[in-house]
Amino acid sequence: MNPPRVQTTPAPQAGYALQTRLLTWVLAAVGIVWAGVIFETWRDAEHEIGELLDAHLSQAAALLVSQPLDDLSDLARHETPVLHEYQPKVVLQVWHLDELVVRSATAPMQALAYHQQRGFSQIQISGEQWRVFSAQGKDHHIVIHVAEQDKARTDVIWASLRSVIWPMAIAFPLLGLVIWWAVRRAVRPLRELSQQVREHQPDTAQTLALHTAPQEIQPVVQELNRLFARTAQLIEAERRFTADAAHELRTPIAAIRMQAQVAQGAGDALERQTALAATVQGCDRATRLVEQLLQLARLESQTQVEQVRVSAWTCAQVVLADLQYWAQQRQQRLHLQGALDTLVPVPEALATVLLRNLVDNALRYSPIGADIRITVQTGLYGVEDSGAGLSEADIARLGERFFRVLGSGQSGSGLGWSIVTRIARLYGLQWHIGRSTELGGLAVWMSWSP
Repeated sequence: MNPPRVQTTPAPQAGYALQTRLLTWVLAAVGIVWAGVIFETWRDAEHEIGELLDAHLSQAAALLVSQPLDDLSDLARHETPVLHEYQPKVVLQVWHLDELVVRSATAPMQALAYHQQRGFSQIQISGEQWRVFSAQGKDHHIVIHVAEQDKARTDVIWASLRSVIWPMAIAFPLLGLVIWWAVRRAVRPLRELSQQVREHQPDTAQTLALHTAPQEIQPVVQELNRLFARTAQLIEAERRFTADAAHELRTPIAAIRMQAQVAQGAGDALERQTALAATVQGCDRATRLVEQLLQLARLESQTQVEQVRVSAWTCAQVVLADLQYWAQQRQQRLHLQGALDTLVPVPEALATVLLRNLVDNALRYSPIGADIRITVQTGLYGVEDSGAGLSEADIARLGERFFRVLGSGQSGSGLGWSIVTRIARLYGLQWHIGRSTELGGLAVWMSWSP
């Protein structure tokens, strides 16, 4: 049997640092511009110096043309003397018909150009490239060639550019050092921000300093501060949830254990049955408490609301169907009245949870045989009962976690109102608590913009 293949995910490659990227691009741009400047300077110098040297060649040829060379007998074949060390790079030839009558000491014996050639031309002789200017003498049978090695021209251009290129070559590393310093100084706020983020504690509401951040990254800092605030809220909500669960579950679990022990030691069937019934009730209470804690935890972790509008009447009918059995057990009567087309700006699941908690509280804290009425109107939810109502002090404490009205004789965790108020705040609902004018008990009204 072949062993199973384990699929591995390659580790992400580290990205370039912003400072390195900036330095690379800036230095590359400066280098390209620098090279372009040197190339254009070279091309311009080559053109201008070439024009100047061409003018010298034509001037030398003009001087020879103006000489009285008609009497060739006086110009017996001879060579011009070498008067300067650079003179061998410039040569001349004088041809009469097909005979070389005058030439420089370093001039080749081969004709520098065709005898019919006039003006400038290029020729290669013995591996050397020559720039040649050809002119006709006073006698039509005389042709004058004045030539210069291309290598000599290149040497002149390099000598001219050397004074420009060397300072530029020395300045480039200095400019790179200045650019490195400027970029490093420019990204220093980013390093400081990175240090702040690294040292930030996720469970604190401490924010990053906005005034020290560059204007370009201030939106990023603002979003980070919002993220940190949400993270701190979520951690605090989780911490509260853990503390609440540990605190509130301790009582029903202890009660279940106690009743189980009573059932184990019961002497007759009636006592055992009573203890088991109490155990089941304790399990039901613990189940409801866990459900409420989980609902509250989900609500507190929710930061964005869904923009919807659902039928308030449909949500009320669902709640009536869910709680009708419990109302019948206590001989209580549930009534629904209002407008069928009422819309509530809360998702259907949460709108049902909100109304179910209100009606469930009314059922629990109203006496046997009480009336509970649900009213659905445009922009309004109302739940009224015919119970004893609440005092002003108790109404002021509604919504506190684990607050229970004393003397009610009902079990509960006090989380129902926390769930109601959290949903109301999340979706912008307003609530009012008072006494019902018709039923005489507690009246809770939830309102919103229709």
